[in-house]
Amino acid sequence: MPSMHRKRNKSLGLLELIAIALGGMIGGGIFSVLGISVSMVGVFTPIAFVLGGLLALLAAYSYVKLALYYRDEGATYSFYKKTFPKSRLVASIVGWWVTFGYISTLALYAYTFASYAISGFEFANSEIARKAVAGLIIFIFTLINVWSVKGMGKIEDLMVYTKLIILVIISFVLINNSNTTIPKILHNHEDINILSIVIVASLTFVAYEGFQLVINAVKEMENPRKNIPRAIYSSIFITTLVYAIISIGAILAIPFENIIQNQEYALASGAGEVLGNIGAELVIIGALLATSSAISGTLFGSSRLISVIANDGYFPKFLTKRKNNIPVYSIITMAILTFCLILSGNLVVILEFGSVTFLLVSLLMAYTNFKIRKHTHSSLIVTLLSAIGLMSGTVAILYFEAITKVEQVYYIGGLYIILTIFAFIFSYKRN
Repeated sequence: MPSMHRKRNKSLGLLELIAIALGGMIGGGIFSVLGISVSMVGVFTPIAFVLGGLLALLAAYSYVKLALYYRDEGATYSFYKKTFPKSRLVASIVGWWVTFGYISTLALYAYTFASYAISGFEFANSEIARKAVAGLIIFIFTLINVWSVKGMGKIEDLMVYTKLIILVIISFVLINNSNTTIPKILHNHEDINILSIVIVASLTFVAYEGFQLVINAVKEMENPRKNIPRAIYSSIFITTLVYAIISIGAILAIPFENIIQNQEYALASGAGEVLGNIGAELVIIGALLATSSAISGTLFGSSRLISVIANDGYFPKFLTKRKNNIPVYSIITMAILTFCLILSGNLVVILEFGSVTFLLVSLLMAYTNFKIRKHTHSSLIVTLLSAIGLMSGTVAILYFEAITKVEQVYYIGGLYIILTIFAFIFSYKRN
């Protein structure tokens, strides 16, 4: 038994862990939210991405400290449950909310994959075609994750590091083909205020949530004490740098109206006009790799979380079953629910639900870390800064939705109510 345990722990090294985190972040980031960001803050999009990265670093601080203290693959859910063992209802709510936060990010990645995959065809704007392709890619990576942990890790490595090379190439090619300058664009966007930039940084927070997936792999990684902080902090830094560079290249080379008009596949559409067919195809390949790795990494991490929650009785028991240590039923259930969300929503709604959810649960983790900061050896100042930043981000999104898209507030609120009802039912049964 001990030898089997050691062997299993060696499945994922530092490169695989960084790949899982980068896969969960970059896939849902620049390709999914560039058009939305440019439509709101224009030339200040790179600044919004950098602010989002700083917010992610603040959130990651508490996650890292709690992960090193508890060493539990249940991550967000388990950290709260173990810190507040008597708060069963809240633990159940956290489990349901964070699980559907991951489902929303999976839907975001699959939707974006489909948008880029069909962007060169006449039916590029067909919602039916887009949702069908999204369902297909979810199905493919469900099979891969059910197949093998080691196989998933190696495929993730290949996709993530290939897409990083492609993204760097795209960035510098776009910058070299710029048709304007930053000062000139700034002159045309003087009316953008700081609040708008903060709102966009908050809306794009979901593009950074992938760092949490590292913690879900704690039972299958080498040297957690060293590799958890290394993987999480380095992946957030790399992601922020990539977002900033690509967004600078995009706003310098691609007309804003083009980015805004084709929000779902902004980079491919713009690169086609600036760089020709080869440039557009390179962007599409990068987008498909990025979103594919995001889907794979998120399925891997979140399925382990579901298995832990189900084992505590807050999800149906069949979700605890594993084959070769792989939570097969959790993976399949995630895939089915993701496709249901794809059928019911659109890119913006999915993005906002995911960002609000992860801001809220990250805020809860900051509070959790604050409560046991002496045990986790955490800085009081950094922990409080994290809580203030995450609270500000949550308020910024809710304010934006309330004054611009109140119907989406109802949709998102309705989802939270449904999830809370199920959380109550399962916590009541457990009692």
